[in-house]
Parts: sequence; C-alpha cells; structure tokens
Amino acid sequence: MKTRPSHQDIPRAQRLAEQAFACIRNLVHREAFSGVVLLLATATALIWANSPYADSYHALWHAPVSFGFGSFGFSQPLHFWINDGLMTLFFLVVGMEIRREIHDGALADLRQASLPIAAACGGVMMPALIYASINHQGAGLNGWAIPAATDIAFAVGLLALLGKGIPSGVRIFLLTLAVIDDVIAVVLIALFYSDGLNYSGFALAGVGALAVLGLQRIGVGLACAYVLPGALMWGGLLLTGAHPTLAGVILGLMTPVICLPTREQPRDAVGRIARELEDDNGTAVASSEAAQSLRELRLAQRELLPPVVRVQLALHPWVTFGLMPLFALANAGVSLGGTDLSSSTSHWVMLGVAIALLVGKPVGVISVSWLMVRLGLCRLPADVSWRGVALIGLLAGIGFTMSIFIANLAFTDANLLAAAKLGVLLGSLVSAMVGLTWGVLYLRGLRTTQAGGRA
Repeated sequence: MKTRPSHQDIPRAQRLAEQAFACIRNLVHREAFSGVVLLLATATALIWANSPYADSYHALWHAPVSFGFGSFGFSQPLHFWINDGLMTLFFLVVGMEIRREIHDGALADLRQASLPIAAACGGVMMPALIYASINHQGAGLNGWAIPAATDIAFAVGLLALLGKGIPSGVRIFLLTLAVIDDVIAVVLIALFYSDGLNYSGFALAGVGALAVLGLQRIGVGLACAYVLPGALMWGGLLLTGAHPTLAGVILGLMTPVICLPTREQPRDAVGRIARELEDDNGTAVASSEAAQSLRELRLAQRELLPPVVRVQLALHPWVTFGLMPLFALANAGVSLGGTDLSSSTSHWVMLGVAIALLVGKPVGVISVSWLMVRLGLCRLPADVSWRGVALIGLLAGIGFTMSIFIANLAFTDANLLAAAKLGVLLGSLVSAMVGLTWGVLYLRGLRTTQAGGRA
C-alpha cells in the first residue's frame, strides 16, 4: 500500500508555497481581515479622489464598457456595471444568507429571532425619523433610507477584532440584526427607489424565474447552468425600472436548502469511488474507468453540501475580498474640497446621515429591545447583557456598503450624493470608533465579573 510522502520528501519551495496558501486561506476566513480590506479600499478611494490624480479617478469609473452581438449593443459606464451588475452577486449572497437563516438559522425559531427582529426594526425606524426630522423639506428628504442599513462585513469584522472574549450570543444577535437590516433595505429599495415600473419587463424576468424552477425540478445542480436564467431576470428587472440587483436577492431566496436527491448517498459514493480508484496492488485502474469514477466523485463531492451553502461558500471570498472593495473603491471617492456644503440642503444631508447613523441606530436598537423585554414579549439571550445590546447598537451604526448603495439611488444631484456619502463615511467611522471603545470597556467588565466569580 502506498504511503504519503514525508515532510522531508516534499521540495522546500513546495512546502513554502503550501504554508503561504494556508496563511492566505486562514486570512480569507477571518471576518476582521475582510473589514481591514474594505477599510483600505475606502482609504484608497478617498486619497485618490483628493489627490492631483483626481481626474483619473472619475474618468476611470465613467469610462464606457460595451457588450455587443451583431447589431445589438449595450454600453454603460464602468460605474454602472459595478453598482448595477456586479453588485447583483452581493445581493445573491445576501439572499442565500437570508434563505439559510430562515431554514435552519436564527430566523427559523420565531421566539429566538423575535428580539433581534424587533431591534432591527427599531434600528431602521429611528435613523429614518431622525434624518427626516433634519431634512423634512426639499430634495434632501429622498435620502431618508440611507442611514437605515448596517454593513455586515464592517460590523462583524470589528466585533471579531475585540477577540474571543465576546459572548457568542452577542455575535449571533448582531448577525441576525444585520440580516434583518438587509431584508428591510431590499424591501425599501424595491418599494421606494425604483422608477415608474414598465410592466413589460416582468415577462422577461418571469421567464428567467420559470427557467430556474425548471432546472431545479429536473435536478440540475451546476451553478453555471443558472447564469443565463439569472441574466434574464436581471435584464427583465432593468427593463421594468426596478433595480436589477434585486434579481440576486430573488435567486438567493430560490436557492435550494437541501441536497438534490441521488440514488446513492454522497458519503457512500465517495467511499466506494475511492476504493474503485485503486486495485489490490495499489495501482490506478484503467484510465477510462478512472475518468468515469472521477466524474462520479466530483458529483458526489458537490452534493455533500446543499446548494445554498455550497454556492455561498464559493462566492464569499470573491464578494468579500473582490466585489465589496471594488464597490468601495468606485463609490467612496468623495472629493472633500469639491463638495459644496455651503448650501443648506447638502449641509443638512451630510449631518442628517451622520447623526442618524451615530445616534439613531443605537437609540433605536437599545430602546426597542428594552421595550420588548419590559413588556414581556421577548427576553435577552442567556449570555447577552444590556451592555452587550449597547455594543450591538453602536456597531449597527456602521452603514457603509448598503448606505452608499441607497445613496446612489436616492440622489441624482452630484453635490447631494457627495454630501450623503460624506455623512455615511463620517457616521460609520465615528460609530466604529465609539463601538470599539465601548467593546474594550465591555470586555474589561466581563473579565472583572468572571474574576470575581472565581474568587
């Protein structure tokens, strides 16, 4: 029987490469690192947009990108393809995350999810009310939903920076709240930030949805088979005037949460194929038989995980470390010197967004949570104290990705858009700093309590 090569038998260059790839894989799965990458992309955009090369920054995102076939052609700026095209993958991951949580996660048990759901609703309504009270007149009112969203990557990443001393209940509470925030943000985009609908586009989107259901019905598990139906849904929603990225959410919610039925259990198939690939002498079987066995092995390996998990795991590193930093790079480049805050509208838009994120989010989350517990409708999780709820509320004030996305939909005026983005950056930055400071004090209090209990 063959034995695995020893550590000394592997060339030194290969060992170094394996260690490097292992380090990269470890970083990719660290939530704190994803927040660092997003922060670097944001800083790069701000520095670039305020440098002597600012013209090249704006020229890059407005450069036309065209797709054509025969007499048909479609040309849009690069900024459109990032915000309206690639961001569909971000919303696809959001949709699948919601689908998973509804199936067997924090949203599966209504009693467990009721408090985070109520807190998320409070964390949406209070910032919107604060913003609307500051910008109750004029064009600025259209941005009322900008401070309503929480950035999962930044919020959970900063929570991870505080270390493993944070109770698991606090993390689950924050994750559930952020997921509900995403659900509400998607609904707000669909209801309030879609133009007058052209209903002819729904037919094309419906064809795409029916094609997805048909492929699922006949047991097609290859993700690439769903690209064309997804593109039809995207194009149909674009024609309707609704935001096309909603196609990603719909596809995510349609993704199966259980494995496709097979004649043989995937784990049994993997064991059988592994035995078939070697004969009694330890040599490989005939190449044609090996090729067939390898095809069966790939199918069995694919079906070990349900599609909603498998596709999300495959897309996660590309979305987290590719798409979201690219979105930040394309949208966070606010020219500080070129933004006119002298007009009352832009001035109050910036302040409204920043104050709503910094004050409205924690006040909404904490007050509604307290009210629900006080009324006896909900109760705090066993390892979550009111200091932990305060930490969740402060971190929920980090809007960023979704807030900037909604700002792009809310304002067509370049100055108001720049002011809104500046408010998002300012409010998210201060919320992150206050949240981290409170988190350190919260951890210190936990350690003191634990030490007193042991004494």
